[in-house]
Amino acid sequence: MIAELNRRRFLTLAALAPLALSCSARRTDPRPRDGNRPLARFFFTSQGRTAMMNSDGSGLRYFDFQIPEQVTWQPFAFLGDGRRVLFLSMEARRDGPGKPFAEYYHQTPTHIWIHDLDQGTLTEVANRNRLAPFYGGGPLINDHRLLMQVVRRDGAQIFSMNLDGSDAQEFTHEGDGFPYGLSVSPDGRRVAFHLATSSGYQVWVSDVDGRNRVQVVADPEHLYFGPKWASDGAWLFFHDCWHRKDPGHDWADIYLCRPDGSEARRLTQGQAAWFGATYGSPQHHSGGSETLYWTQDGQVLGSHRLPGAKVPWEFQAQRPDTDHFNRDYKPESARGGTEICKVNPRDRSVTRLTQPGAGVWDFRASESPDGQHVVFCRASTGEAPALWMMGADGTNARLLTRGFEDKGADHPRWLPIPNAISPADQSAQQPRTRNDK
Repeated sequence: MIAELNRRRFLTLAALAPLALSCSARRTDPRPRDGNRPLARFFFTSQGRTAMMNSDGSGLRYFDFQIPEQVTWQPFAFLGDGRRVLFLSMEARRDGPGKPFAEYYHQTPTHIWIHDLDQGTLTEVANRNRLAPFYGGGPLINDHRLLMQVVRRDGAQIFSMNLDGSDAQEFTHEGDGFPYGLSVSPDGRRVAFHLATSSGYQVWVSDVDGRNRVQVVADPEHLYFGPKWASDGAWLFFHDCWHRKDPGHDWADIYLCRPDGSEARRLTQGQAAWFGATYGSPQHHSGGSETLYWTQDGQVLGSHRLPGAKVPWEFQAQRPDTDHFNRDYKPESARGGTEICKVNPRDRSVTRLTQPGAGVWDFRASESPDGQHVVFCRASTGEAPALWMMGADGTNARLLTRGFEDKGADHPRWLPIPNAISPADQSAQQPRTRNDK
């Protein structure tokens, strides 16, 4: 189990390097042409760049901050006014030939910034009393304080700190395990997260200061990943992967329970959800863990497999994982595909929002803050993904962009509605897994 934990842990860290977000100070105007309510906006990544686009496909902008020595950029949280974004930048990676990932990657310096989307300003924060070169981001507790992942050679911890980096206090402790996937409850009082430990991936809930911690679920036979809160804060939902039968972590079920672990149930059976999404050609491939979303109508949104589906990128369990991908491209053995679905937690019924058919893989779905749209990625076998948009009911699906120079787009993330941000909107998406070749 320890080897598998290291693989997914390192994949999470490795995500930062290729997620280069080049950002422009130019504003993406969300005002619709007819003068009605502002359009929803979202970020996405493409070829080492980050872009912002309106929900109707207009207003495309690629960012370019032009800060010396900063190789990659990634947004990870929003302040309460909805226009100021926390970005994480990374210098050139310190690992490489003769410098093993586990020993050198954490030495890579990162920096935290606040970018004002309207004013175009960029201000470095979290730079007082640094605890380590590598800060991995985390969710905001409020507009003055955040939970920060601090990565060192002997592991990682979460610290609560002021935005300037001062007054850092332990949220998790040395020896707890590797913490990430933090999600703040809608009332801002509790935090759900998972710990990667030698006994498995476990889901925990605590107060925002790390006290009163409760183990929600733990089982060495299961990999529990990415807890999120229902909109009323009464439930948690997350992926449940049978990692021993599926060492590549391709598939999972959707698990639902109360924040204290009671009333637990699986909303799917037979590892029906796509968990470790992978795509692309032998020359340009990538992947990353899927995240589930709670919709405005109280259902769980995610990617589901067609019966008997098998991905074209086959994980090689017998081979040492040296590139944090460790897969061979076998399109001849691929079967089926995946669809965007909603699962009703009350009766476990499944609504299929997309039905692209075999050989097409839909993933990365998330619903807009106003509940009107769903953005998602679609990739045919052997191809890079494109970004698509549809109505929240699955109607009017349409292609938006194939990314920079038509070379693929991934990781869409909605911007919150200004002045209407709940703590749940700050649920940290710790560095996403992405491995480009």
